[in-house]
Amino acid sequence: MSTWTAGLIILIVKLAVVLVVLLLLAAYLVYAERRLLARLQIRLGPNRAGPWGLLQPLADIIKLLTKEDTVPAGADRPIFLLAPAVVAGTALLIFAVVPFGAGWQWQGRPIPGVISDLNVGLLYVFALSSLGVYGVALGGWASNSKYSLLGGIRGAAQMISYELALGLSLAPVVMAAGSFSLVDIVQAQANYPFLLTQPLSFLLFLISGMAEIKRIPFDIPEAENELVAGYHTEYSGMRFGLYFLGEYVTMVVLGGLVAVFFLGGWRGPWLPPLVWFFVKVGAMVLVMIWIRAALPRLRYDQLMMFCWKFLIPLALLNIMAVGGLLLWARA
Repeated sequence: MSTWTAGLIILIVKLAVVLVVLLLLAAYLVYAERRLLARLQIRLGPNRAGPWGLLQPLADIIKLLTKEDTVPAGADRPIFLLAPAVVAGTALLIFAVVPFGAGWQWQGRPIPGVISDLNVGLLYVFALSSLGVYGVALGGWASNSKYSLLGGIRGAAQMISYELALGLSLAPVVMAAGSFSLVDIVQAQANYPFLLTQPLSFLLFLISGMAEIKRIPFDIPEAENELVAGYHTEYSGMRFGLYFLGEYVTMVVLGGLVAVFFLGGWRGPWLPPLVWFFVKVGAMVLVMIWIRAALPRLRYDQLMMFCWKFLIPLALLNIMAVGGLLLWARA
């Protein structure tokens, strides 16, 4: 077997495995969140479909697939039908550069623990995360509904604003690692995770990332008490499900990015690297669920003011402080 053919087979296998794992994690993350929220709110949560409700994700998928897929009168049909796929597709593609292990050997050939180790991996992440806003904005606009349109406009403004804070929060990480490659960033944490040296960058990234994926308390584009369901009000069936698939896949991706940038990625004692990576991702996902259960939704003006008047100035000051410390340390 030629080197090119072996490399192609390895790439296809990794793509298939990562895709299946991400979809399964997203499906059962919905179940886990509903159960955890129920416990935190002194309820039971889903517990009828299968033992302990473990078949609830399967029941939800069957329900979404069998529901009627409606298109509102006056909607821009092609854009209306494609918008949910943009959200889910960009979320899945981001994981292509997230390293999830140290690598393995197969027939004497090294298999990297990442689908594609780009030397500009961080820029790839930002490019795809900014493309996700099109799925929200276009879905809201194409629905021919004032509620959906308002939700889409809110989503676009929110995601563009917090994208700035998200990027600025990672500038100190790039300065410390000296690379845009996510693998190199993990390698730079061989002695200690960046969480210990850059806790402010960690908080800024986590807050901005939660706003990017529209998690409570940042779910202004949906705001069911104001906009029915916001940008996805007119969606039904599996297209409605694609929006939520994108949200929960992005939760896993955000947990993976936090693990890579601040928690040392796959590094850790005793346990295998792949296990360490998913433990860290699971811990961050639990934090996001806990925050959803504990905090109320912000008003739209509070949300935007928090980004422009607090997060972005704080991120700029953090860059200056970290840059000064690095120059002092290397002098």
